[in-house]
Amino acid sequence: MAKSETFGTGRNGETVTRVFLKGGGLTAKVLTWGAIIQDIRLEGHAAPLVLGHENMPNYLDHSPYFGVTPGRSSNRLANGRFTIDGHEYQLERNEKGVTHLHGGSDGIANQNWEIIDLTDDRVTLRVVDPSGRAGYPGNCTVTAIYHLKPGGVLSVAYESTTDAPTIANICQHSYFSLTDGHDTSDHELMIAADSYLPTNALQIPEGGPKSVEGTPFDFRVMKSIIQVENGERVFYDHNFCLSDERVTKRLVAHAMSRKSGINLHVHTSEPGVQFYAAFKMNVEVPGLDGLSYPPGAGFCLETQIWPDAINQPGFPNAVLRPGEVLRQETDYVFSKG
Repeated sequence: MAKSETFGTGRNGETVTRVFLKGGGLTAKVLTWGAIIQDIRLEGHAAPLVLGHENMPNYLDHSPYFGVTPGRSSNRLANGRFTIDGHEYQLERNEKGVTHLHGGSDGIANQNWEIIDLTDDRVTLRVVDPSGRAGYPGNCTVTAIYHLKPGGVLSVAYESTTDAPTIANICQHSYFSLTDGHDTSDHELMIAADSYLPTNALQIPEGGPKSVEGTPFDFRVMKSIIQVENGERVFYDHNFCLSDERVTKRLVAHAMSRKSGINLHVHTSEPGVQFYAAFKMNVEVPGLDGLSYPPGAGFCLETQIWPDAINQPGFPNAVLRPGEVLRQETDYVFSKG
């Protein structure tokens, strides 16, 4: 029988529930707050495969988006502005007072979601992002489906609908660690992308896609997650361009720890993946199993629409209209050896 328990309270006293999933050689813990994936473990490997916190106060005060579902538009929007059908909208500029990041300070990552369905290996969560919150037009309903499938598969599917034209870009923001949660320097990575998006000082795409050929962004062949250019370590927080539009799910990334032998294969329908090497992270409190989280303790592979797509000619479509269903699918496949 599916199991759940009270985990804590949200910012406004909401009861946050934790559910326990098991299937396909995996166990997972999921929170209703932000549809957070708190913990994932693979049979035969004791350490957690994601970074997270053991209690609710630490999520509220110290989490750099550990395992959350950000939105309604994840990643960054330049100046927090966009235009749809001739109407200009100004969103909250919650990053350095200039850019809009991950849906704003009280986006769906900071809301308590409702459990719609729960079985031993699957949970369905839902939240309504109201019209006007952070400046977004339209009431947007987002459904998250997390399913543990045979073969070490964590299947993640998001479905979004709206009652007015808006932008929507949902992703899963887990930080992965395939060793012990302290350090990913032994990891290797492949990303099946021929181009990436260079960014300006505010991490907004600038100049359109650039070929990875001959650059430290060429991960088309498996290599160390740590790359050096001109004697300096390369700090990754960039979108890798997988396609110009959403397609059928395909393999887009493969990460592996040389120390543990744990592999992570990522299959997605999305046109982009944001590789963040967590170089800015330095969490002051212990994480899962009491682990410390210094810079580089984890990494993110956020499958999504390209950042700032609404403002960039030629980027994938980011507009969601009434009557449409935006379905974004990603499988995270864990294995050992």
